[in-house]
Amino acid sequence: MSKLAVFMLVAWVGLPLLRAAALPAEKLITVCPEETAELLANPGMGWETFHHPRQQDKSLPAWLPSTIHYARWGWKELESAPGQLNTNFLDGVLKETHDSGQRLAFRVMCCSTSKGAPYHPAWLKEIGGKELLADYAGHGPFPIPDMDDPVVLKAHLDFIQRLGARYDGHPDLDHVDLGSIGWWGEWHLSNSKNCKLPTLENRMKVVDAYLRAFKKTPLLMLIGDKDCLTYAAQCGAGWRADCLGDMGGFSRKWSHMLKGYPVWIEAAGIQDIWQKAPVAWETCWDMRKWVSEGWSLRFIFNYALACHASYINNKSAPVAEGENVRPELERFLRRLGYRLVLKELKHPALAKPDTKLELSMKWQNIGSAPCYKPYRVAIRLTDSSSHPTIMISDIAVNRWLPGSIPLFTKDFFREPQDLPPGEIANVTATLALPHDLPAGVYSFSLAVVDAESGQPVVRLGIKGRDKDGWYPLSKVEILR
Repeated sequence: MSKLAVFMLVAWVGLPLLRAAALPAEKLITVCPEETAELLANPGMGWETFHHPRQQDKSLPAWLPSTIHYARWGWKELESAPGQLNTNFLDGVLKETHDSGQRLAFRVMCCSTSKGAPYHPAWLKEIGGKELLADYAGHGPFPIPDMDDPVVLKAHLDFIQRLGARYDGHPDLDHVDLGSIGWWGEWHLSNSKNCKLPTLENRMKVVDAYLRAFKKTPLLMLIGDKDCLTYAAQCGAGWRADCLGDMGGFSRKWSHMLKGYPVWIEAAGIQDIWQKAPVAWETCWDMRKWVSEGWSLRFIFNYALACHASYINNKSAPVAEGENVRPELERFLRRLGYRLVLKELKHPALAKPDTKLELSMKWQNIGSAPCYKPYRVAIRLTDSSSHPTIMISDIAVNRWLPGSIPLFTKDFFREPQDLPPGEIANVTATLALPHDLPAGVYSFSLAVVDAESGQPVVRLGIKGRDKDGWYPLSKVEILR
């Protein structure tokens, strides 16, 4: 057989669409991608490192991806002099975070329980601001800023405004905790007998300051202050809780998981906020405590997923040891946040330049939360010379919700069930083919991209991702 004949045979077997000219124009190709069990590193979700970017986190196992670096700082660290943001510090942290392939999330704190280490700046007293001397669990006194004092409140509201003016919408900033008030910015002064929170009016002024300052970067409100939590959530903030896993470690009669969160979430009316804004959990102690106490990892993780979490912060502690720890953690991380699966794609085998290419797709979110960014489904056609033609559809992936289960029922407290996958979304994309598209057989790839840059940003729950973030799925022949 001649070399030419061999080439023609390979082309006939390997590229069956070369015969497409003999097929009817309405011939459709159906692709059903294979799902993957891989842990996916995606923006706006997943495992958070704590005060260490990923590259510097010595406790982070190589198998565990992280796209979020989370930190908390005192007001004095971010504003060392009146009216002067410590931009060198924050810009440096943002750069380190970017270099680690992550985005930053942070909280501002004003009230410290560490003796000799207040979180508020010393210059507050110099401008006439008042301090309170607070006790904490029989210890102290601890100086904290008096947010009911007009001088202190004005200075802090001004600080929040300038913080947002500088960093709102920063490409390396994922979200900001709506903090500032109470111990560690958690909106409570528990275990203090001589100090109360600022008035509701002044607490609301702090909430409003964050809402005005951060209109592009998502805000998360701490569970702790029912009135302010409800208001912040109604204005678009998500929520954060920082004692995931407490099954009775503080008191045999009370625990955050069984007695605290069910009451607080219902009282604040935030059960469905996850549909529009993210939920973050932080571990109580860290996961090693859960294992040493013999608490059920399946119960804790299913509880977090049932509340539609997007983030988990284990404080950069080592992952607990134990025979079943890693399988349970991996199972949890496969569901945490969004996980988008392309179940089926149908497209024409043949197309012509300057016409519409119609794609029929079935998508499913099998994670625990939506993708909160309106990333778009895009198609890339690549010819034999590797020249790509990219077309971005109007299909936004933030519309696809996960499944849900009823919260805090008797069955839930016995064992929260596995979160079901979301409903399958049947979508159709109609893309305009360029008028000058050359004839030929094209590789047909798909990705979820940022609409402005056109770059792939989301790893899908299917196999086949190439080094550029695209998923080659099929071929299409362009006829002129």
